[in-house]
Amino acid sequence: MKKYHGLLIVFFCVFLLASCVPDESTPHEYGFFGGLVHGLVFPFALFAKLFGLKYGIYAFNNSGFFYWLGYIIGVGGLGGGGGIFARRGK
Repeated sequence: MKKYHGLLIVFFCVFLLASCVPDESTPHEYGFFGGLVHGLVFPFALFAKLFGLKYGIYAFNNSGFFYWLGYIIGVGGLGGGGGIFARRGK
């Protein structure tokens, strides 16, 4: 039964993160933190885009450099921080 609770939590987290995917047409201007969140949810946005849903990979209405900085840090945080978990050879 505990296995199903974990699976339910994973699905809830996926749906929660997928709701943060940028829409293609929004009047809101996104800044650094918006870029950071959009970078973190990039895999979900890419998955939705592959199936033809009308979600964007990034927000078109952004503040420029700081949005892109946050976006790159967010995307890099997906796989770039794994070096601290690597084992050291003896």
